Amino acid sequence: MKTVAKFSAVIVVLVSLVSCQKTSSRNYQYMPNMYESIGYETYQESDAFGNGVEAQLPAEGSIPRGDFMPFEIENTNDGYAFAKANLISPLDSTQVDYEVGGPLYNIYCGICHGNKGDGKGKLVQREKILGVPSYADVGRAITTGSIYHTLYYGKNTMGSYANQLNENERWQVVAYVEKLKADLEK
Repeated sequence: MKTVAKFSAVIVVLVSLVSCQKTSSRNYQYMPNMYESIGYETYQESDAFGNGVEAQLPAEGSIPRGDFMPFEIENTNDGYAFAKANLISPLDSTQVDYEVGGPLYNIYCGICHGNKGDGKGKLVQREKILGVPSYADVGRAITTGSIYHTLYYGKNTMGSYANQLNENERWQVVAYVEKLKADLEK
């Protein structure tokens, strides 16, 4: 009987301690600087750098991580003409893969230009976009450089695909467009 009374007393004490705990407040923080970090604003004043500002320019000549490579030809009519006349594909015949370029063309280009490059894509057939020429049209003197420049920057109503396609994929699409142009001109 004494054991049951002692056991009951211990349970009552434990229940009272647990029931009086306030769970809506935080527990103690042993390292508050880990939980509440100091927020720095981008253009805040700072003594850490010579110019007195937190934000710094990247090192000269640095390139962001990933597949991004800067395109040195500018987005102007002169840049387009320069690319049309001088830009050549870095891919040789063994690196061109129509199994890669074809599906990418169908995804990004075929909806307007048509899967055969005839200018009769789904949006043209539904009259959502008008005036998309065939690659075989007379006077349509597209070159490797002009295709790449247009993919990179866009032209007229066509937008840029620089964010959707990396550099290798753009060159694969260029090779596929040239194949479609050659097939249409036969």
